[in-house]
Amino acid sequence: MKILIIRHGDPDYEHDTLTEKGKREALALADRMEKLSVKAVYVSPLGRAQDTARPTLERKGMTAVTCDWLREFWPRITRGSEGEGCIVWDWLPADWTGEERYYDRRHWADTKAMMDGNVGESYRYVTEHFDALLKSHGYVREGAYYHVEHANNDTIVFFCHFGLECVLLSHLLNVSPMILWHGFCAAPTSVTVVRTEERREGIAYFRMSNFGDISHLYAAGEPEAESARFCECYTNEDERHD
Repeated sequence: MKILIIRHGDPDYEHDTLTEKGKREALALADRMEKLSVKAVYVSPLGRAQDTARPTLERKGMTAVTCDWLREFWPRITRGSEGEGCIVWDWLPADWTGEERYYDRRHWADTKAMMDGNVGESYRYVTEHFDALLKSHGYVREGAYYHVEHANNDTIVFFCHFGLECVLLSHLLNVSPMILWHGFCAAPTSVTVVRTEERREGIAYFRMSNFGDISHLYAAGEPEAESARFCECYTNEDERHD
C-alpha cells in the first residue's frame, strides 16, 4: 500500500481558505494527481485543506471522506526561556534541544510542558484513528510494525496540515514528532509518499520514499511558498522571524 500525505496550499489563515497563489498551487497539484490511480481520499475538515483537495477530486470524479482527526495538530504549550504560550510544534531551538526526552519516541511527551498541554493525549487521539483507518485497508498495527491482513497495492491520499503530517509520519516511522516538527519543512501542496515493505509475508513496515515533493509546482512554473519557514538569517528583515 502507498500513502500520499499532502499539505494544503498557500493559506489564508484568517479566513481558513487559500490565497490566490494557493489556488494556483491546488490546480497544479490536480494536474499531477489526475494521472494517479487512487483508492480513497481523506481530508481535514478545515477550509484550506478542503479547498486544496477540491480541484483534484473534481478532476478525478471522486469524493473524499472528511475526518475530524486530520485537522491541524493544535495543542498549546508554554515554551521555556520566554515563558510564552505557543503551538506545540513552534518551539525555539534553545528551549527544546537540550532535553533528551524530546528525541525519544517513547518519552517525548513526558515533560511538564507537554503534560500541561495534554499533548500526549492529543497525539494518541490522532494515531489511534489513523491506525483504525489503516486496519480498514488491511494493515493492523502490531508493536512497531503492521500485520498484513489484506496485502494490496492501493494508493490512499490524505489532505491535511504540516503539524498533523508530522504526527502521522512519526507514528509510521517510530520517531519522535519533535524531530519532524523542527527538522523538516513541507511546503504548501507538497506531496510526501510512504510505502509498505513486506519483506516477509504478513509483516509490513512503512518506508518514506519522498518527502515534501513540489515537482508539480516546478512543472507549472509556480514558485514555492514560504509558509512554515522562518528566516534563513536573523538579519533578513523581509523574512519571517516568529
